[in-house]
Amino acid sequence: MARQAKRLTARTVAALTKPGRHADGGNLYLTVSRNGAAVSKRWTFMFSFAGKQREAGFGPAASVTLAEAREKAARYRSMLAKGIDPLDAKKAAREAEAGRRTFGECADELIKSKRREWRSEVHAAQWRTTIDSYCGPIMDAPIDEIDTQAVLGVLQPLWQRIPETASRLRGRIEAVLDYAKAHGLRSGENPAAWRGHLALILPKRQKLSRGHHQAMPYPGIPEFIAKLRERESVPVAALEFLILTAARLGETLVATWDEFDCDAKVWTIPAARMKAGKEHRVPLSTSAMAIIARMASIRTGDLVFPGQRRHRPLSKAALAVLMPDGATAHGFRSGFRDWCGEETNFPRELAEAALAHSAGDATERAYRRGDALEKRRALMESWASYCEPGTAGNVVQMRSTS
Repeated sequence: MARQAKRLTARTVAALTKPGRHADGGNLYLTVSRNGAAVSKRWTFMFSFAGKQREAGFGPAASVTLAEAREKAARYRSMLAKGIDPLDAKKAAREAEAGRRTFGECADELIKSKRREWRSEVHAAQWRTTIDSYCGPIMDAPIDEIDTQAVLGVLQPLWQRIPETASRLRGRIEAVLDYAKAHGLRSGENPAAWRGHLALILPKRQKLSRGHHQAMPYPGIPEFIAKLRERESVPVAALEFLILTAARLGETLVATWDEFDCDAKVWTIPAARMKAGKEHRVPLSTSAMAIIARMASIRTGDLVFPGQRRHRPLSKAALAVLMPDGATAHGFRSGFRDWCGEETNFPRELAEAALAHSAGDATERAYRRGDALEKRRALMESWASYCEPGTAGNVVQMRSTS
């Protein structure tokens, strides 16, 4: 039956208070209801499909204008003319949207599914750290929207600077995208694939620079820390803590509060996060404890040094921007080792233990079952004293207690 179109006006929509349906035409109605003195108005679209009467809501008149309601009604009439039920189409679109995953969610699922296959918990932790540290630009992106440009946006800043890490990262991104495709979450070629794709865009591995992490000479560290302290931020605190503990970058970035015994002044890094797969205790100097106290005062979650994204650690890039050109955060471990050998009388084995390195042959290590925690405490306190601004040039000649 033909209906008169556009009976309502914006003025009448605002003025209507009589309960019931008020037709605008073309299956669109303004439904008015009352609850005491309160009046509510909402848009409804009435239609028949496959012999059944159906009703679709377009939202309250307070937030959906008459023009917007008419536009929605026109889209629904167009679908009906094509033999499509608008409500079924809306439900299918909603389910499809709910089924979408982000890159970060797919990475979590892959790591969880592969954990039993990998050779150790260390490997899983390395995967987790790599993804969290470098994939920030794509973590929240829908997995089916990640293309070559998105992958290059992650890889290119790292490709020449840290080629080994960048190469591993590319492979892990490729694996996450393959996982998503295998589970029907994306289609098409993998934009992180090397052969026949990124190999034609990025330099080949043999042309990349290799070498050790470049270290800042240890005499310059006190002055560097003084400059760090001119600004306050979580990355600054994390970098100074890394220097004072001679810890690896990955160990520091994902440190959690349950690893710290503040009464005993000890940070226990679990085996799963250590390169050698063995638990490592770090005695905390007075300066290191002061940083932990500052971070505790602004604690927001489990991570000691949280990143900007909720429940995500700082990225390595956040610390890299604090470094002088060419120097790396990892290089402070080398500076610490040089200082131990050139400025102190602490035994070599103690310095190696502080770095979580194995010293001596297998027989010697078998008999040395302790980790010399208290002897290392004296070492780390001396290192913190050396690093304190204003003490540069002071020779710290100390011996460990026997």
